[in-house]
Amino acid sequence: MHVLLIHQAFAALEEPGGTRHYEMAHYLAEHGHNVTVIGSPISYLTGTLNDSAQYREQGGPGDRITIIRSYTYSALHRSFVHRVFSFFSFMLSSFFAGITVEDVDLVWGTSPPIFQGITAWGLARLKRVPFMFEVRDLWPAFAIDVGVLRNPSLIRASLWLERFLYRHADTVIVNSPGFIDHVQGRGAGPVELVPNGSDPGMFNPMEKGDGFRSQNGLGGKYVVLYAGAHGLSNDLGVVLQAADLLQDRIDICIVLLGDGKEKPVLLEQATDLKLANVHFIPPVPKTGMPDALAAADACLAILKPVPLYATVYPNKVFDYMAAGRPVILAIDGVIREAVEAAEAGVFVAPGNAVALAETIRSLADDPQRGRVTGMNGRKLVEERYDRAVLAEKLTRIMEDMLHLTG
Repeated sequence: MHVLLIHQAFAALEEPGGTRHYEMAHYLAEHGHNVTVIGSPISYLTGTLNDSAQYREQGGPGDRITIIRSYTYSALHRSFVHRVFSFFSFMLSSFFAGITVEDVDLVWGTSPPIFQGITAWGLARLKRVPFMFEVRDLWPAFAIDVGVLRNPSLIRASLWLERFLYRHADTVIVNSPGFIDHVQGRGAGPVELVPNGSDPGMFNPMEKGDGFRSQNGLGGKYVVLYAGAHGLSNDLGVVLQAADLLQDRIDICIVLLGDGKEKPVLLEQATDLKLANVHFIPPVPKTGMPDALAAADACLAILKPVPLYATVYPNKVFDYMAAGRPVILAIDGVIREAVEAAEAGVFVAPGNAVALAETIRSLADDPQRGRVTGMNGRKLVEERYDRAVLAEKLTRIMEDMLHLTG
């Protein structure tokens, strides 16, 4: 089987960003399948050009993974209009790059950004092969609720595009159970759940991350770590408010690891509040995440208090649990249900800086509770969210799609 994946934000293990798709592609290659990825040379997390990226790279088990970097307008961290230019430039360039890929059996599109879904659909129809559409984010609904997407004409066009892709996909994949009703209600046919997960073999809960602690001046501190995008949805301003309330605790520090459009604003806010207990650290590739998470005593996942965010299964939460670290979860909904059922973390009402500060104090005062909670999360990932098991399920779905259309 030869799978063609269209994914602007594709990141390999040596790059910062989510690596769900690289790990899935690696599993496919290990099992004798070929994967061609068309991605962007611009990092979706940092907005910068990946200087080490080649136009065409070959790798993976048996050299079965081919990565093609397609032209993308470099403006991800500027205004929304510039971001749309970036999305459209990739949509067009990836289509022409995809035309040159031969002997494709299935085209895999993923959203967000949703515009690349049009590329995947068009290539699938051109090559007369099945089209699998993966929904990782309920766009444009999230963008509308947060207030990023406001123009009525753009909203109407985006909603039409969303329904078009759901209805024209041979199979729709969702990474959260909270998305199923949404996509089915907008015309999706066959819908399969392949949730986010993690590779427990990548993380050792017994490690202490001494190298990361030493490198970043964290020795002797109780470290609460947030790893990921610094965007509008991530509500990190509330984290800084909580840090301000914790300034009397010199033993506690908060680490914000990552990058994003809101980072300059957050740096300015931290300066205004004179926060000596907050460390901003640049993003690290996935290969550096085991040491970073090992350095943490607890890990934070947070989103704005938007009702629709109750549908998400954030990927970072599964990495936190795989590392055996207790999750401080300022996100309600389906992910809260999973974490609380396993006693793998502590829920904090989204948007509540006071409650967040008190939760951090409580965990810092009871490290044994954190260790037990963290290992509960590790067990949950091993039993239900192991990336290899999820990749096997995805492979079966693809093979079934080929059998149905063959």
